[in-house]
Amino acid sequence: MPWRRTADPYQIWISEIMLQQTRVDTVIPYYKRFIEKFPTLKDLAEADEQILLKQWEGLGYYSRARNLQAGVKEVAENYGGIVPDNRKEISSLKGVGPYTAGAVLSIAYGVPEHAVDGNVMRVLSRILLIEEDIAKPKTRKIFEEAVTEIISHEDPSSFNQGLMELGALICTPTSPKCLLCPVREHCAAFHEGKQHELPIKTKAKKTKSLQYAMVAIRNNNRLLLEQRPATGLLANMWQFPMLETAADVLPLEIEEQLSESLKGSVDKAEKITSFKHVFSHLTWNVDGFIADSENIVAPGHMKWVTSEELDLLPIAGPVQKMKTALQQRGDV
Repeated sequence: MPWRRTADPYQIWISEIMLQQTRVDTVIPYYKRFIEKFPTLKDLAEADEQILLKQWEGLGYYSRARNLQAGVKEVAENYGGIVPDNRKEISSLKGVGPYTAGAVLSIAYGVPEHAVDGNVMRVLSRILLIEEDIAKPKTRKIFEEAVTEIISHEDPSSFNQGLMELGALICTPTSPKCLLCPVREHCAAFHEGKQHELPIKTKAKKTKSLQYAMVAIRNNNRLLLEQRPATGLLANMWQFPMLETAADVLPLEIEEQLSESLKGSVDKAEKITSFKHVFSHLTWNVDGFIADSENIVAPGHMKWVTSEELDLLPIAGPVQKMKTALQQRGDV
């Protein structure tokens, strides 16, 4: 993995943020492109947010990218461009939680600090036979104290990375590869036959589900795009106009709603796709439409774009699915 070949705290910080909620094999190409685009902390601090979001496009959880840039700007402004080497200061940076702080400190600076995430809690719950519910925030403290007690002071970097690798490759959630495990003889859960029962984790509440219509409005060779608000889900990303609707909404209803809200005529609406997009806390059920308009003047948060201009704008997963449907029809 490319981030294992560097001791640069900036690059390690980027990798740890990308690896939150995202698989390693997905992150690798994004990480390489990101480092090429923003090779130094100063480059990222000074980057235009739209260019940053375009580089992050497809990784999801876009607040990670904005928080990363905000934290990097703090380092540039308050710490002379040098990532802090102690937990108090690095933890004060935007988007840097206890795990990221510990990972950067131990891997980049060799400081014996805990870096406890879900992977590490799973591994240690089995090795140490910890039967506390890891879904409860207060449980993390138990694991942080455990790591603090057993971490190598001679090589904390290898210790923490070893725990991470063990969780990613051997001590996996559903089928731990116990016969290949290098620390099996130390694993209390294995000796008691409880490795498949741990960690204990209560299930999250059922996610909320919303129904939307996403509409690609055409005017000659251009499409109407709108920018999402500066805060909240998918902040500042671009999308085709969206309406919250009932299921099985009729094309005529779409035309009427958009004609009224956009103060122009929207007609020839046609449903071209349906898809589901799952976020961590909610699900979008989307019906995708294409429609025509000749007289809409784009308001401030919208603009007409060509297919070439669309390719340059940062768009999130749901919009990418709609774009793919349009491409398959030859509309972009």
